Amino acid sequence: MIIKPSVAETPRGSCGTSDGSGGGCSGGCNKLDTTDYLQDVPLAPTITDFVEIRFKNTRKTFFKNVNGIPLKAGDVVAVEASPGHDIGVVSLAGELAREQMRHYGFSEERDEIKKIYRKAKPVDLEKWNEAIALEEQTMLKARKIAADLNLDMKIGDVEYQGDKTKAIFYYIADDRVDFRQLIRVLAEEFRVRIEMRQIGARQEAGRIGGIGSCGRELCCSTWLTDFVSVSTNSARHQEVSLNPQKLAGQCGKLKCCLNYELSGYLDARKSFPDTSIVLETKETSAYHQKTDVYRRMMWYSFDRDFAGNMVAVPVERVLEIIELNKKGIKVEKLFEATDIPGDIKELDFRNEVGSDSLTRFDDKKPLRKKKKKRKNKNINRNNNKANGPNK
Repeated sequence: MIIKPSVAETPRGSCGTSDGSGGGCSGGCNKLDTTDYLQDVPLAPTITDFVEIRFKNTRKTFFKNVNGIPLKAGDVVAVEASPGHDIGVVSLAGELAREQMRHYGFSEERDEIKKIYRKAKPVDLEKWNEAIALEEQTMLKARKIAADLNLDMKIGDVEYQGDKTKAIFYYIADDRVDFRQLIRVLAEEFRVRIEMRQIGARQEAGRIGGIGSCGRELCCSTWLTDFVSVSTNSARHQEVSLNPQKLAGQCGKLKCCLNYELSGYLDARKSFPDTSIVLETKETSAYHQKTDVYRRMMWYSFDRDFAGNMVAVPVERVLEIIELNKKGIKVEKLFEATDIPGDIKELDFRNEVGSDSLTRFDDKKPLRKKKKKRKNKNINRNNNKANGPNK
C-alpha cells in the first residue's frame, strides 16, 4: 500500500507541514501546535522522555517515550489508549516538552502518563484514515438518534480512536442530559465503545471557526485553547458600553478579548478614587460620568441623569477635592484651566450617528431635465390655444 505524503503529513485536514511549522496558513487548523523557541538555539545535549501529542478537537496531552524513539514535531505516532491504541501528531518534543509539563502541572509521580508505542506504520495510517472517514456519517446518524429520543442536546462532532475501537461524541447542552439510553443505542448501532464529552459554546465556536467583528479569524479557532471566564465587570473596568450585541461573540457569550487588556486597566485604576463619590462645589454638585483611564482624566457633569456639558478633571485634582470635601470645604470650581492638558480640554470625538441621510447616495434626476420638460409643456399648451379646439 502507498501512503500519500499529504495524508501522513497533514492529518485530519491540517495544512501544517511535516515539521509542524504550520505551512504558512493563519494557524486555524494547527491551533494546537506549540512553538518550539529552542529549535534553533544550540544547547547541550539533553535527554527527555516526554513528548506532547495533539489529537482532534483541542485534545492534547503528554506521553512517555519509553523506547527512546527519535521524534520531532509533525511525526505521526501510535500511543497507548484505553482500550487499544490511538494515533496522534507530535506537537512538541525535547526539553521544552518537560517545561510545558511543569506549566500545566503534570507530574510523573502523581499523574498516570501513557506510553508511546512506535511511529505510525502504513497499516496504522490506513486504519486511522478509515476511522476519520466514518466520523461525519456517524455524527449525522447520532444526531437523528438523539432527536428520536427527544434529548435536548446537540452532537457537534465525533472523533474515532485510531484503531476504530472507540468513538468520542462531543455534545452541547444547556441542562443536564440523561443519555444512558442514547449510549446503548449508539453502541448497538456503531459497534464501538462510546464516550460522551460535553463542550461549551466557546469550544463549539472554535471548532466551527469564523470571522470576528475585528475582521480577523476567531481567537478560539486560531490560537486560544484555555477559555477563561469572562464577566461584565471586564467591560465596566474598561469603560466599555454594556451593549449585549457588541460585547457578545459568535458563540453568544461575552468576547474573550475583553480579558486581554483587563489587567492593564486594573493596574492603572489602583490610584483612582471611587466613582460614586459626589464632588461638592460652592454652586452645585458634580457627578461622575466616565473615565479616561490611561490619560488619568475623570469626566463630571452637574446633572446626575444627564451626561451633557461634561467637565474633564485630572485624577489628582479629584483626590484633592475629595479631601477638601471631607473637611467640610467646598471648592470654588472643579478645575483650573492650567490643570487640563491641551489635547483633552474638549471631547475628542463626535457622535455622527443619524446625522446623514439614508438616501444621500441615491441618484437624483438633473434639474435641467425637469426645466426642459416644463418648457415643452408650456409650448404645447400655447400651440393648443392658438389652434383652437379640435373639431
